[in-house]
Amino acid sequence: MLQMMKMSSVVHFEMPAKDKKRVSEFYTKVFGWQMQLMDEKMGNYLLANTTPTDHKTMRPAEPGAINGGFFDFEDNELNRAPHVVISVANLDQSIKAVQDAGGEILGEKMDIPNVGMYVSIKDTEGNLVGMLQSSER
Repeated sequence: MLQMMKMSSVVHFEMPAKDKKRVSEFYTKVFGWQMQLMDEKMGNYLLANTTPTDHKTMRPAEPGAINGGFFDFEDNELNRAPHVVISVANLDQSIKAVQDAGGEILGEKMDIPNVGMYVSIKDTEGNLVGMLQSSER
């Protein structure tokens, strides 16, 4: 008998940017997104708030909505293409599941302060995807 597994949802998107000021102005003018450049400690990451955020949890207030961000474009596999981030309950178990299913883990797990543990993967089709085990808030 097939056991039903809890689905993991997409919780974030990321896209590369060559010019943070230019991309910030574009998405603000075209879509009304609120953009916030993080400090150097966070890698000069540009947050993209696409939907109202609950200030207590720092997550989208509307169920199913996601926010995103822009990272520095680099001409390498990890940093030149958009990707989504999927929430997982247990990152170590999900890493094993990716490997068992024929996917590849790219790099090491990293702690994102006040957010959770993150790792990049490549699926069986070559798509780049992030996995995030949220910090308890």
